[in-house]
Amino acid sequence: IILGKSVTLHREPVAQIRHFVDEISLDCIIMYDMAHVLGLVGPHFQEPFKEGADIVTGSTHKTFFGTQRGVVASNYQRSNIRWPLWEAVRRRAFPGSVSNHHPGTLLGLLMAAYEMNYFKDQYQKRVLSNAKALAQALKESGLDVAGDPDVGYTETHQVILNVGYGKGPEVARRLEDNNIIINYQAGPEEEGFTASGCLRMGVAEMTRFGMEEKDFRELAQLIRDVVVGAKNVKEEVARFRARFTDMKYCFSDKEFAEVMEKLHRII
Repeated sequence: IILGKSVTLHREPVAQIRHFVDEISLDCIIMYDMAHVLGLVGPHFQEPFKEGADIVTGSTHKTFFGTQRGVVASNYQRSNIRWPLWEAVRRRAFPGSVSNHHPGTLLGLLMAAYEMNYFKDQYQKRVLSNAKALAQALKESGLDVAGDPDVGYTETHQVILNVGYGKGPEVARRLEDNNIIINYQAGPEEEGFTASGCLRMGVAEMTRFGMEEKDFRELAQLIRDVVVGAKNVKEEVARFRARFTDMKYCFSDKEFAEVMEKLHRII
């Protein structure tokens, strides 16, 4: 059973599926592809191994703010009957599926992992609250926000706007012309990207540049001005973006040595 998708507004039902397959004694593997939400793993979002996942895969350059790499992880122990499967995964990853272990990006991932371990509680809370703030503000501005309103439209870093069948690319281009970069996205009932009727937004990057809930509410109004009002807000967006230039949730040179010493003791 494989879970995971590129439009991910809500938690995957890992625990419920684990309960179901155990109840009917179904021998299967539950794999959760957390490509988009790997940086949110924890008590504020999901803890897949605790919930019953066998294997987790993910990208290290989305919500997990590292270099462009990927991970395959498992909680199998040597005593587990499926340990040979895990050994086969490790064996075939390199050499096999991966032709090179790319050491040029490995050190960057190590640094990102240190920072994620140290800042994840603050970072994850802020990402999740920022996404809800953006979604709510877009809804209040009159836009059609996808998701369950009872949970604030999103439980992840993503916010999805419905803009009409096939209109996603055109609206995304108008936003890009106004310095707002947003993906167009096919909705679950649309046949493909050529018919995209949605816009997909993620708040993780600008959260790291220091944006908070009030700032995302301000951004929502700028998005609304373009999507609904067809206004030119290019210069206004440039001024808005210029307010956020310092990266957060990362080590400064001053604190680096002390923090690294603490992390090494923990790890």
